[in-house]
Amino acid sequence: MSETQNEITRKEALGTIGRSVLLIAVGVAGGAGGITVLQNVRTRMQLNQGAEGKGPSGPWYAMAIDVGKCIGCGMCVEACAKENDVPEGHYRTWIERYAIKKDGTVLISSPNGGINGFENDFDDTDVIRSFFVPKLCNHCDDSPCTQVCPVGATFETKDGVVIVDPGWCIGCRYCIQACPYGSRFWNPKTKTADKCTLCYHRLKEDKLPACVEVCPTGARIFGDTTDENSPVSKFVRENQTMVMKPHLKTGAKIQYKGLSKEVV
Repeated sequence: MSETQNEITRKEALGTIGRSVLLIAVGVAGGAGGITVLQNVRTRMQLNQGAEGKGPSGPWYAMAIDVGKCIGCGMCVEACAKENDVPEGHYRTWIERYAIKKDGTVLISSPNGGINGFENDFDDTDVIRSFFVPKLCNHCDDSPCTQVCPVGATFETKDGVVIVDPGWCIGCRYCIQACPYGSRFWNPKTKTADKCTLCYHRLKEDKLPACVEVCPTGARIFGDTTDENSPVSKFVRENQTMVMKPHLKTGAKIQYKGLSKEVV
């Protein structure tokens, strides 16, 4: 999510169009360069799909979030920003506070993504309940973002993590618009689409995602779903959980316990 993800300067827009047109033109030209570009794109698409077909042959990572345990401290947001060099004003994970008033009105706030926590800035006498909801990319198994990427820059790894290859991203922003969870943003540093990767570089070192590691209440549970004894497998098995916007049937891998109907 980003406070400025919809702000596209004329220069950036023209640059994006130029890169896209160049890619298409080179491919249509049919010369040696065009053939190379098209072969590279097809190779990436094949890598994304997997030569052995879809389905986990090894770890299949997922996360669960216990909404009732989140205290809105913002430590997860801060840890994520530091670990992944997230530009200021942009967030790979963020926290939203929901306050339900007596008349049924729902107040939603997320100041600076919740990185500095939340202040009690509403009248408690008029609020019947409030809670915090951590959000991040849902790493969907049938993700809209991967379907719209014209060059296969965003893809699902063999262990179920959806990531963006900045070396392939042409900056068209199609994936940002396609994500129904608002989890992607335009990174002004890299000039590419950006999002949560579940700290994929840490997973390869057998470490937990930074947000999971620093949570003081254990509100984030992570693990390999192919291992029935992993923390996330046990949590989902022992608790009633659900995903965000289940009607979209995206195959979201982030499960929530205690997700209220007011959450959007």
